[in-house]
Amino acid sequence: MAHIVDTLLRSTGAFIVMMIITRILGKSTISRMTYHDFVVTITLGAMTANLSFNTSMNGWQVLIAIVTFSGIAYLLMFLALKSRTIRKWVSGQPTVIMEDGKILESNMRKLKMTMDTLNQELREKNIFNIEEVQYAVLELNGKITVLRKPEYLPVTRKDMNLQMNKQSFPVELIMDGQIISDNLHQNHISEEWLVSQAQSRGLAIEDICYAVRSTNGQLHFDRYDDQIYQPVDKE
Repeated sequence: MAHIVDTLLRSTGAFIVMMIITRILGKSTISRMTYHDFVVTITLGAMTANLSFNTSMNGWQVLIAIVTFSGIAYLLMFLALKSRTIRKWVSGQPTVIMEDGKILESNMRKLKMTMDTLNQELREKNIFNIEEVQYAVLELNGKITVLRKPEYLPVTRKDMNLQMNKQSFPVELIMDGQIISDNLHQNHISEEWLVSQAQSRGLAIEDICYAVRSTNGQLHFDRYDDQIYQPVDKE
């Protein structure tokens, strides 16, 4: 029984410590995975696992190791912000793999990237014909960004000289049947106005699962009762 309690306490402590460390290291560590981020993630994961269930190791020693390693990771992140040289060493740098529509085989070999991988990445960007590509760059997070040749770029409203309306960031107004008061206040929207808009559509607030003011200023209400009796369900 004592071992179970010890494991529960260590697991809870490991979870709390990792949540704090993740907050300190920031969202960028989660959203991208550079050389630095890969090493930090793998090592901290192993250390946290030991803290959680390896009862043969002293918990405080493992915790000190986690904090020390996190401090080193944070220091490297800070230095990378100050120095481009350190940033290149810590995170690497983007690599061009296609230029002027031509595949740079030498760079592909350095990256140990095959044509199958390149074609897969292009297809994921809805590019099935390689002749559409002007530039392709392997970014620090391992993703490929592509610039199409001008003749294959989509036509924009600006190209057609059409008037463009100003767009704003979408504002969530109701979630799970509850009005999000902070969003109303920050965007100078009154609760009375929102209620009246819902009532004009025959809805009460508690009937609404989600409501948002979209980028074009239009209101969208999603009710709990979707009146879809045979939803599509693909496994």
